[in-house]
Amino acid sequence: MTVNEQVYAIGITEAHQKMHLIEIPLRPVGAHDVHIKIQYCGICHSDLHHVKQEWGLTKFPAVPGHEIVGTVSAVGSEVSKYKIGDSVGVGCIVNSCRTCEECSNHSEQYCNNGMTGTYGAPSQDPLGHTCGGYAEAIVVDENYVLSIPANLDLAAAAPLLCAGITVWSPMKYYGVKTGDSVAVLGLGGLGHMAVKFAAALGAKVTVLSRSAGKTDDAYRLGATNVLITSDKAAVAAARKSFNFIIDTVSAEHDLNAMTSLLKTNGSLILVGASPQPLGLSPFALIPKRIKIGGSMVGGIKETQDMLDFCGTHNITSDIELIGVDKTETAYERVLKSDVKFRFVLDIAGSLNKDVVVE
Repeated sequence: MTVNEQVYAIGITEAHQKMHLIEIPLRPVGAHDVHIKIQYCGICHSDLHHVKQEWGLTKFPAVPGHEIVGTVSAVGSEVSKYKIGDSVGVGCIVNSCRTCEECSNHSEQYCNNGMTGTYGAPSQDPLGHTCGGYAEAIVVDENYVLSIPANLDLAAAAPLLCAGITVWSPMKYYGVKTGDSVAVLGLGGLGHMAVKFAAALGAKVTVLSRSAGKTDDAYRLGATNVLITSDKAAVAAARKSFNFIIDTVSAEHDLNAMTSLLKTNGSLILVGASPQPLGLSPFALIPKRIKIGGSMVGGIKETQDMLDFCGTHNITSDIELIGVDKTETAYERVLKSDVKFRFVLDIAGSLNKDVVVE
């Protein structure tokens, strides 16, 4: 593989463009690199923020995608973890400093010197920044590549690499265990994985929803109860019911109301990123010694642990598989929360020189 290898991708080359077919160069396969032929890539809301420049200045050309699953097609001379033909994944991290305290503790996502994101991050790649998984192939250091259990459907496994690990990591850190009462606020891409994981860990799971429209989905995913948050009487009756609330909502909402549902010593865990500040009274925390915290994806070891757990328990995401020509349509539907529960792009089956994105 040489620096001149060009691959097709779906991305943009300047601001305010629609997603379309482009070509990007890949770096040569170094001694510790793995060349991956991408089969599937999930669509994360972060992808939309990136191409719309809502999270800072976007580097062009921009190719999003950090829920990547594919097959190893070449390996560097020093690679020992993978071989050609292996099914592998790449999540949100493709490099880190490897020397700071966080990296030494397998928390590369919090690298003190700045982890390298899978797309849009400064790198030694030919473009000077990383490009993600809406492409035919990607080259990644073996230490940031993940093994996908053989029994998992590859397309449905792709969202585990962001949506899955985003809720798995705080559940493990905060100590969700068998017998705990766990509430999940928001039943979308993150929330549906939180329900599946909490149930598989042996917790009693309640979905918190504004309406009854998602009740059937909640029970199908493993919830034992649904609490309609617009029902004031039901919310009052559920006071002090939960050990944990996993808050996946990425819009402004009332945290004080959520803390009333927690038991003494309960934890409110934020994984949804609201662009607006969220108000919180000290008296929502003090009388019950409530803990409130946040969490961002997970380190490489933790992500592999999650994938192995998924292999053991046969857990994948609920997905809608689409061709890359439907990328813009999918983006519009994501903004309307019109998907159950994650879009996945069929890269290998639809990305070619003639594709036109709608």
